[in-house]
Amino acid sequence: MDTIYVKPKDVERKWWIIDAEGKRLGRVAVKAVELLRGKHKPEFVPFHEMGDYVIIINAGKVEVSGNKANGKLYYRHTGYPGGLKVETFSDKIAKKPTFPMEAAVKGMLPKGPMGRKLFRNLKVYAGADHPHAAQKPETIE
Repeated sequence: MDTIYVKPKDVERKWWIIDAEGKRLGRVAVKAVELLRGKHKPEFVPFHEMGDYVIIINAGKVEVSGNKANGKLYYRHTGYPGGLKVETFSDKIAKKPTFPMEAAVKGMLPKGPMGRKLFRNLKVYAGADHPHAAQKPETIE
């Protein structure tokens, strides 16, 4: 008995919408990655890009548990000596509400060309409005 592989061009892709309002950051990110990679499909193989498209709305209203609003830190470096910049979760979500969700999902995706392609299938919006109504996305909890 041979394993049947589905070619990526033959995979049917759906659009999903996740409302992040009042939900935990990590829980939403895990569900989004599962849909992006296609792990919910019976024909899943780890080396093919066969996932669906995911829209996350209300990313600016996502919650974190405990003291993570002030204790969770995001680091970046300017490239100059002494150029390490640090921002807390609450500062980052005030400046760019979509960044924490994008960073959480990106960190869970595979590294390399396939992970970058999968990340392009993710659309994150700070509010409830999105321009993807024509794709008829299905709501998922």
